[in-house]
Amino acid sequence: MAQAELKVGDDAPAFELKGSDGKTYKLADFKGKSAVVVAWFPKAFTGGCTKECKSFRENGEAIREFQVKYFTASCDTVEKNTAFAKSLELDYPILSDPEKKVAEAYGVVHEGRAVPERWTYFIGMDGKILHIDKKVKTASHGEDIAAQLKELEVPQKKG
Repeated sequence: MAQAELKVGDDAPAFELKGSDGKTYKLADFKGKSAVVVAWFPKAFTGGCTKECKSFRENGEAIREFQVKYFTASCDTVEKNTAFAKSLELDYPILSDPEKKVAEAYGVVHEGRAVPERWTYFIGMDGKILHIDKKVKTASHGEDIAAQLKELEVPQKKG
């Protein structure tokens, strides 16, 4: 049975996923400390996903001005995403959900859709969804995320 679609204000589904950097990331670890951005993409080593991940890397400095942990995520294996991250020299982890359980919880994998939708979730420090971007522009996504964090009034890092 399909679950109700997530919307702004809902609790973000919990996750514990392995990143391309070999670490395991849990949503609960960031509660009260930082906002979280999870940008789902369909498949590693494809054109749009390559553009999107590069845009994240190129705009990392602007994104890191905010109190935020950010990831791209797909249902590819950890090995594939690790190779993908290395090939693009990414400075942030790609999360892997080969069992698609988290992808299903977020609604990005659903009936008739075997690979994730290109949707990005902005999760507040309280664990609630602040914004969902379903109209991702791959080439400027990193820049768009920094602008969205500002608009959502995610606190900037003190420093």
